Amino acid sequence: MALTIQVLGSAAGGGFPQWNCNCPQCLGVRAGTPGFTARTQSSIAVSGDGNSFALINASPDIRAQILANPRLQPGRARRDSAIAGVVLIDSQIDHVTGLLLLRESPQALELYCTARVHEDLTHHFPVIPMLQHYCGVNWHPIAANGSAFQVQGVEGVSFAAVDLQSKAPPYSPHRECPRPGDNIGLVIAGAASGRQIFYAPGLGRIDPPVSAAMAGSHVLLVDGTCWTDDELVRGGFGVQSARDMGHLPQSGAGGLLEMLAPYSDKRRILIHINNTNPILHETGAERAQLAATGIEVAYDGQQIEV
Repeated sequence: MALTIQVLGSAAGGGFPQWNCNCPQCLGVRAGTPGFTARTQSSIAVSGDGNSFALINASPDIRAQILANPRLQPGRARRDSAIAGVVLIDSQIDHVTGLLLLRESPQALELYCTARVHEDLTHHFPVIPMLQHYCGVNWHPIAANGSAFQVQGVEGVSFAAVDLQSKAPPYSPHRECPRPGDNIGLVIAGAASGRQIFYAPGLGRIDPPVSAAMAGSHVLLVDGTCWTDDELVRGGFGVQSARDMGHLPQSGAGGLLEMLAPYSDKRRILIHINNTNPILHETGAERAQLAATGIEVAYDGQQIEV
């Protein structure tokens, strides 16, 4: 079978619409305006056979995402799940809080993450110690050096972690001094097809290891957080720029669109899109600009096969 990526959630932290936001995009969703589609917080599921999946990030919306994707709950037993393991790319709250919603698992959660992420989730946002009082956690360390690893029970798929230049979460003591392993991208390869997807929803800079991962992949599923670097500040929604938060903006000199231009032979899809980003207006000028360059915008429920 083909390597399958199921997009469970495509929005950045807070979802779309965000509960307290009155930006034009959020207002458009609430008003039911054509061209605006609600989204849950970023997460994907990966399978090589369509039966067992690796969950990549566990968003706070995981319950709704499982309900929306019946293959993740096949109902083969009284308590059942097609999720064989969870891989974390960082320790951001919008990527890990859903672990707490998986606490009813009848067996320990199989958790794959770097030592840096494990440290944050043990000492600074202690999700792992909390889960030890429920289902428990089996930790599988990931090395962010490009070496391949498998998720037990997910046949026909291999993963390799690439260290990313981004930011640790705001609660982390290393927020302003990120360390290797705080953020990773994943090269996801299908054994049958030999084809690869590069997944990096948090991307602050495209350095040589990232360029190599992109060059070797057939699909790039990458950071779509902000359109402009000053998007939050200019709109009155925050005090940090996209780059301050560890995200490469799409537009402008040195932006993601410029960085993706050399990879026009690949399928390029943006994910982890902030509610303030005007590309969420499906008939807007920014969305048209993406379409003209062949760049797609991920959506909840999208299935990508390679």
